[in-house]
Amino acid sequence: MSKVNTRGYVLFAITVMLVGLNLRPIMAAIGPVLARIQHDTGIGDTAAGLLTTLPVLAMGLFAFMGGTLQRILGVERTVLYGLLALGGATLARLPFHGESGLIVTATIGGIGIAVIQAALPGRIKRDHGEKAGQLMSLYTVGIMGGAMLSSSLVAPLSDMGGWPLALSVWTAFAVLAVLGWRLVSAPRSGAGDTGGARLPVRSGRAWYLLVFFGIGTAAYTLVLAWLPPFYVRLGWSDTASGLLLGGLTLAQVIAAVGLSSVVDRFPDRRPVLYAILTVIALGLISLIVAPGPLAIPALLLLGLGIGGLFPMSLIIAVDHLQAARQAGALLGFVQGGGYVIASVMPFLAGLLRGAFDDLTPAWGIMLAGILVQLAMVRVLSPGHS
Repeated sequence: MSKVNTRGYVLFAITVMLVGLNLRPIMAAIGPVLARIQHDTGIGDTAAGLLTTLPVLAMGLFAFMGGTLQRILGVERTVLYGLLALGGATLARLPFHGESGLIVTATIGGIGIAVIQAALPGRIKRDHGEKAGQLMSLYTVGIMGGAMLSSSLVAPLSDMGGWPLALSVWTAFAVLAVLGWRLVSAPRSGAGDTGGARLPVRSGRAWYLLVFFGIGTAAYTLVLAWLPPFYVRLGWSDTASGLLLGGLTLAQVIAAVGLSSVVDRFPDRRPVLYAILTVIALGLISLIVAPGPLAIPALLLLGLGIGGLFPMSLIIAVDHLQAARQAGALLGFVQGGGYVIASVMPFLAGLLRGAFDDLTPAWGIMLAGILVQLAMVRVLSPGHS
């Protein structure tokens, strides 16, 4: 690879991580300050669950439009407009921080996330197909890094300037990502070269990948939304519970970084998936049997496991692409349906918390989902269709 191409690849990789940084703060920053939000706005547990459920649901429903948007706008402008929508929704939480404002901005943010997540893999596959596994892992590092920073810092920032300001400062990530994306984007004539394929609704394999992605992402959204409130209810402070989620997300980043360096050595992804899912199951068991004494082991197990599962779920989907132009369609379909499935879990957990004043039943339901995924891995062999 020439020096020019190397510089171009490095700039693109950095930009992919910057884009990823934007995709979780609008959700991850809620949990550590949820008690303050509920106190100031009167939001109940069920409505609080919607603050994560609605963006995830929007991420699912609008992911189906990724291919259409790419045909109309091209992948470059699709990602750009997604970043602008997400950054605008985040900034709007400063003046519009009542219950309705939080819900509307959560939904708009979810739409922005959806179109970015559906479109960006197509650009990766189109221009850097030989490095797709590495770039998808780095992209996930950015996603988890944004979650880590926002969840760790939102409580201290709330102490200094109030929680509306603490929820809105993450717009800075969008500014950086837009600048980077403009540098690496060269719009092509005939906008839709990565979005021309139809949604694979008749493919049993695509549906299988959709369900697998949905169950795994449900674990992530459940932890993201409810782990800090779970520990606040156990007597932890807002800051301590936020740092716990931040530490969990740091473990996710470490797992994703490690995965990016070894993933291409495993053409058969199944051994890696078995190990990852076992680790997540052990983390959920820790939360169920002894959440106080086993808080740190649960943090590490869930962080390392979820940090590996999310990128692996995307990588096994990308593995099944036959051409770059299929990326928007397949990834839009898998993520669209998967996020619809995943959106149920935070809302269900809010209902259970409201009914039982306890999140242990939610951890148990999620553990059952992970066991289902373990049974599904057998079919995910490289040549299976």
